[in-house]
Amino acid sequence: MKNFKNIKNIIFDLGGVVLNIDSQLSIDAFANILGENNVEFVRKYNKFNLLYRLETGEITPKQFREALRQIIPQKISNEQIDTAWNSMLLDFPKERIDLLKELKKKYRTFLLSNTNKIHYISYTQKLNDEFGIKNLSDLFEKEYMSFQLNMRKPGKEIFYHVLEQNNLLTNETLFIDDTKENIESAKQIGIDAYLLKDDETINDVLK
Repeated sequence: MKNFKNIKNIIFDLGGVVLNIDSQLSIDAFANILGENNVEFVRKYNKFNLLYRLETGEITPKQFREALRQIIPQKISNEQIDTAWNSMLLDFPKERIDLLKELKKKYRTFLLSNTNKIHYISYTQKLNDEFGIKNLSDLFEKEYMSFQLNMRKPGKEIFYHVLEQNNLLTNETLFIDDTKENIESAKQIGIDAYLLKDDETINDVLK
C-alpha cells in the first residue's frame, strides 16, 4: 500500500473510485430530451436541488421524476427518465473488483457512497450481469448509502456513523474518495484520507 501505516480498515467511495462514471452523459441526455442546451437544463435542475434531496432520501424516485417533469415540458416516461439518469453509470473494471475481493481478506472494508435508489438499482444489476455478484455488499463488510441513511458526505455525521457502528478507530482507518470536500471532512475528524487523482485508480494506490 502507498505509505499507509497501521491501517486496518478501508472505506471506499463508489462513483469515480470503484465504479466509473461520467455525470456529463446524464446532463447531455436530459438536455437532449428538453431540446435545450446543457447550461439551461443544469440551471433549472439546480433550482430544485434535486440531487441533494434524492441522495439524502428527502424525496423518493417517484417525486424525483415528477420534479423533472416540471423542468421537461415534453411528455416523458419513467423509463426515459431512468435511462437518461443512469446514463452516467459506466463500468466496474474487473481489476478493481478483483482487488476488492483480495483486500476484504486482509482488511475490514466498507463502502460509503452519496447515491440514490434509481442508480442503486441500475449499478447493482450491472454488477450482477457482469460479474455474477448480487450486491455490492458482497465485496465489503458493509455498505452505507446516503439515501438510506438520510445524510451524505461531506457531512461529518455520516463518517461518525460508520466509525461508531463498526467500532473503527480513526488512526486505523483509510478513506478513499475522488472529491476534495469529502476528503477534507474525513481528515478533520482524524481519518487518514486519500484523494484519488484523475489519472489514478485504487489499483495504483492499493497494491
